[in-house]
Amino acid sequence: MRGLNKVVLLGHLGRDPEVTYLEGGIARARFSIATNEGYTDKEGNRIDQTEWHNITLWRRQAEVAEKFLKKGSLIYLEGRLRNRSWEDNGVKKYATDVEGLNFIMLDKKEDGAGGSSNYGGDSASAGGGYGQQQQRSQPQQQSGPAAPQPQAQDMGGGNGDDYNDDLPF
Repeated sequence: MRGLNKVVLLGHLGRDPEVTYLEGGIARARFSIATNEGYTDKEGNRIDQTEWHNITLWRRQAEVAEKFLKKGSLIYLEGRLRNRSWEDNGVKKYATDVEGLNFIMLDKKEDGAGGSSNYGGDSASAGGGYGQQQQRSQPQQQSGPAAPQPQAQDMGGGNGDDYNDDLPF
């Protein structure tokens, strides 16, 4: 059975992305994300803990991060763990980083400033979804009587046999 190496984080950037270009013009962005969690101890005191995660993005995602992300930006990130090691003055050191595979920017768009939200960083990323934008719909408040809700439509033969879709199953 194969294993699974998947990380999902929701947090704020601890610093602006640092982008470098490697041989062949490949972009690499590095930054940290803070995630917070809390609990109540036996005495009823609220204990908050912050964990810091080192993130690396590659290619198009790194360029998008450089353009739209900044310290404090809220993002949802999916990726995988990567371990690395190096020698520092004869001492072997180790680090575990998250290699980001895709991310979504969750900050609200700033009026007139071209903020970062609805770009969705989406999958401006590794492998698919270049140019796709994810739109988040905001619930709208109504001041009058409730609008009628759309009803489900019968697509043909009651049991769905006449409905032709492009689903592979």
